[in-house]
Amino acid sequence: MRVTAVLAKYLVQLQADGRSPYWQSQIERHVRFFDRWLCEHRMPRDVRRLNHEHLARFLSSPEANTRLDGRPKKTTSTNCLRSSVKVFFGYVHASGVSPRNAAALVRRARCASPPPRALPEADCKRLMATLAAAKGPVAQRDHLLFRMLLELGLRVGSAVAIRIEDVDLRAGELTLRCMKNDRPDSVLIPKSLRPLLRAAIADQANGPLFHGHGGRPLSGRHARRRLAIWSQRAGARRATPHQLRHSAAARIYRATGDILAVRDFLRHRSISSTTAYLGTSAR
Repeated sequence: MRVTAVLAKYLVQLQADGRSPYWQSQIERHVRFFDRWLCEHRMPRDVRRLNHEHLARFLSSPEANTRLDGRPKKTTSTNCLRSSVKVFFGYVHASGVSPRNAAALVRRARCASPPPRALPEADCKRLMATLAAAKGPVAQRDHLLFRMLLELGLRVGSAVAIRIEDVDLRAGELTLRCMKNDRPDSVLIPKSLRPLLRAAIADQANGPLFHGHGGRPLSGRHARRRLAIWSQRAGARRATPHQLRHSAAARIYRATGDILAVRDFLRHRSISSTTAYLGTSAR
């Protein structure tokens, strides 16, 4: 059975298990990447013929370890790829498609998570000023998105998944349905964001708040590219959406000195995830 055919079945299983859209998307992207690699290298594409040597060759290949710009991928990125391959072939074996688990020997590389790095306040101001002065619907969309990340401390995946129905301007509340660990939440909308939201929604009753190409919901990857472009235009250091979240956390910690307030703001389940932010306020 072809890799892509089993992948389709596995995605249905993930939905049935209630796994998050992030996880489903990552699995699909990585397994399709693996299937393309098999095709390009004239390897078997039947999961029953694949073994640990095929996976080892893939995971050690330049394609799996090098970015499009030729630079090496971070260990955290290659670990995500290893995890996707491992759970996919675990399913292949557990579902009875193959008598063996080809990924039984796959291990994640050891690495320490880098400390959170906030964007300097001066760069945040330059970035927001540049976005506020820009004209056109795309600029207005990006301004709202990145202001939300900076003021609300949202993850980019949660932000781009917001729908117009999730915005209640009368109550001043925003519903977040796409959250890590599948825990929907809601936040109060700051007054500074309300005019931007009102302009973005206009007379629309439903649909994605942030549109990409062809009216489809904006993707997290496209949002990252857009932020890199705006950072360059603003003359600020290159920023990522998660850095805006770090910047929001650093701002809260500077203002309160209360790590519990930061934990609540970031919606962390464990305080240990938040203690890493103790050193971000000076960055």
